[in-house]
Amino acid sequence: MSWQPIVKSPDKFPLKPHLSNYLETCKSFSWEQAAAGLDGLPDGRGLNIAFEAVDRHALGANAEKVALRWLGKNGERRDISYSELRAQSNRFANLLGELGIGAGERVFSLSGRVPELYFSAFGTLKNRSVFCPLFAAFGPEPIAQRLQLGEGRVLVTSERLYSKKVAAQRTQLPQLKYVLLTDAEQDIDDATLALKPLLEQASAEFTIPPTDPEDMALLHFTSGTTGKPKGAVHVHQAVLMHYVTGTYVLDLHPQDIFWCTADCGWVTGTSYGMIAPLTHGVTNLVDEAEFEAERWCRTLEEQQVSVWYTAPTAIRMLMRSELEPVKQYDLSPLRLVHSVGEPLNPEAVVWGIKALGLPIHDNWWQSETGGIMIANYAAMAVRPGSMGRPVPGVEAAIVRRDGESLEMISDPDVEGELALKAGWPSMFRSYLNDEERYRNCFVGDWYLTGDLAQRDADGYFWFVGRADDIIKTAGHMVGPFEVESVLLEHPAVAEAGVIGIPEPTIGQLVKAFVALHPGYQQSEELRRELLGFARKKLGSAVAPKQIAFAENLPKTRSGKIMRRLLKARELGLPEGDTSTLEETS
Repeated sequence: MSWQPIVKSPDKFPLKPHLSNYLETCKSFSWEQAAAGLDGLPDGRGLNIAFEAVDRHALGANAEKVALRWLGKNGERRDISYSELRAQSNRFANLLGELGIGAGERVFSLSGRVPELYFSAFGTLKNRSVFCPLFAAFGPEPIAQRLQLGEGRVLVTSERLYSKKVAAQRTQLPQLKYVLLTDAEQDIDDATLALKPLLEQASAEFTIPPTDPEDMALLHFTSGTTGKPKGAVHVHQAVLMHYVTGTYVLDLHPQDIFWCTADCGWVTGTSYGMIAPLTHGVTNLVDEAEFEAERWCRTLEEQQVSVWYTAPTAIRMLMRSELEPVKQYDLSPLRLVHSVGEPLNPEAVVWGIKALGLPIHDNWWQSETGGIMIANYAAMAVRPGSMGRPVPGVEAAIVRRDGESLEMISDPDVEGELALKAGWPSMFRSYLNDEERYRNCFVGDWYLTGDLAQRDADGYFWFVGRADDIIKTAGHMVGPFEVESVLLEHPAVAEAGVIGIPEPTIGQLVKAFVALHPGYQQSEELRRELLGFARKKLGSAVAPKQIAFAENLPKTRSGKIMRRLLKARELGLPEGDTSTLEETS
């Protein structure tokens, strides 16, 4: 199928997009001018993420505006104003001081989306300590490993998560000074404390100390293909990237109701589920519950969400459900839908028009980049399957590494590694305690992402695959994403993951794993049909030679299908770090 660009008429936008002329904006853009949208700490005392996201609004006209609208999983609702968020995060900052936790020391969270998570995150940043979120779905070993690697001094968690996943390993964590329990009524012991009573006793007044923009602020662990996870270090200067992408990519306006569905243990849940929307003074919706198609559609309607940022996993699950959102729910306030986690197949982008009344705007970034780097924008045509174009202020290129130098690929539609010119505000400053690994990510002034991509003649970037996912078969280089996208065009296929497996004659053969939509049954007849469908679309050199059915494909919590895990299981190899694997039970 040939996917045509989705052109949106500017006169149909309910609000004028911040980025209406991409080329002119890029030409005139400077980070110095963009920084004028932030206030900085009073009296020139530096730049602090929490001040830009919370205090500057709480001390101004937005004081009583709802900052966080929290929806409990059992039907509760709590509106938290910018003023209250300031007071509660001040209390947490003061509490850290009372506990002897200072600048640069790491405060970890292991929590669902509850208000105390947000109080602790911004309070940590105010104290100039370092906020490090973990997935609540982690098991005991990855939790302990990250606390050890990150030298965690404080852990904010719930009674259930603590007793189930941390308590038995506490003796292995001598540097962990305190555990603060978000839902406990009383202390367990001198180092395992009930958070709510302590917050009530703490002062609601706090002056953020001078903060250098290069002070360490956030620590995000990413899974390595093998071995230990990597701790990507981000600084307070990153807030400028969050603010700029909130402007140009998410197109946030003061009246928006914004909903980012990402788990807060993932970098998106911090950068865009906490920081970016609040820097714009919007109301940020927080749903404690996990994905459930009917609840999510009802939430979009009842909360009148206008900008929605979600993940491919959720989109695929909605596609697999029998709901017809735009027919069953009033989604008229919704004006912009974004997705991140892994590239969206063209079918999913177009599905958004039918199901939600809007195309889904894909964008690309990594934990290491700290913010969105390449995106599809509100006022621009969406090319289904494309990552989009670089954010103003970001320089991207397609390159080939040649020893210690780079060959820059200028011709369109030529595959190479995606590289970014160093210098954007949210660029990671190091891998914690692993300087050699960090240096290996750069050649000169360019950060090499490890993703293979192409750039077309109009400057749109197209994802090909991770460099280590590329399949070499009979002299051809096959990108798994291309094969997966074609399989998803078949009405029976809900999800697809493609790998290469060794074959002595052709090097590797292409094997696909597919999960089916409801109403379709696994059968040899359907397998043959899918093989023929892919061969007709892709040609015999690229199409899969084998197809296996699966109930669910292994995915990270951020929605990425774990091809390396499919391959490890297929070949009986070590599975490596699986701590971010999505729970399917």
